[in-house]
Amino acid sequence: MSKQDLYNSYLDKAKLNYQVNKTFFKTLAKRKPSDLDKMVEEFHNEVFDEIDCLECAKCCSGLGPRLTDNDIARLAKATRMKPAKLTETYLRIDEDKDFVFSSMPCPFLGSDNYCSVYDDRPKACREYPHTDRKRFYQLLDLTLKNTTVCPAVHLVVEKLKAHYK
Repeated sequence: MSKQDLYNSYLDKAKLNYQVNKTFFKTLAKRKPSDLDKMVEEFHNEVFDEIDCLECAKCCSGLGPRLTDNDIARLAKATRMKPAKLTETYLRIDEDKDFVFSSMPCPFLGSDNYCSVYDDRPKACREYPHTDRKRFYQLLDLTLKNTTVCPAVHLVVEKLKAHYK
């Protein structure tokens, strides 16, 4: 089985387990285990020893990050464009009045799944998939959504479920 097939199987399982995961997160939010951040960090590190983001790139091909003014300025500098030209060329305003990419996959994602603006990528991209953040219980809704996009998130959640049975 190829890595891509394996990653797709993880996402299929995440979709099937969506309601189970939702219930698990509700319980986790109530309990707020004192070791949650420690366990998430441990599982994050284990999972990212297995998952190769360059083989996957589902986040870059399917999710559009919210771009801040700082992100736009940084991207404009990296692409040697004026912020207004970058905005006109690559961005749109979404239903929440946020700047997002006007089309997906990300315009800076190469055919080899490398990001052409990696060092200057938006903050949302830098932080994704948020499984290495503190106060993880605050990110449960977002994490639930991310289980169906990112195989690594699915695996972290599966490890959490096994740990907190």
